[in-house]
Amino acid sequence: MDLDDLFPSKPGDPLVDLAKQDLEPMSIDELKERVETLKAEIARVEAHMDRAAIHRSAAEELFKKP
Repeated sequence: MDLDDLFPSKPGDPLVDLAKQDLEPMSIDELKERVETLKAEIARVEAHMDRAAIHRSAAEELFKKP
């Protein structure tokens, strides 16, 4: 049994499609551009995670019992 059978991804998940993309026809410059784009996306996601953590901490502090 494949792990994809146990934990199927969301239909149309762009990350799954991205991971399946054939890199062979891409030039070095195209691959470098891809890496930079992915790094920018990682930074965007990490910034969102940081904002979410700060928001959660503030909410927990607000509702904390004395």
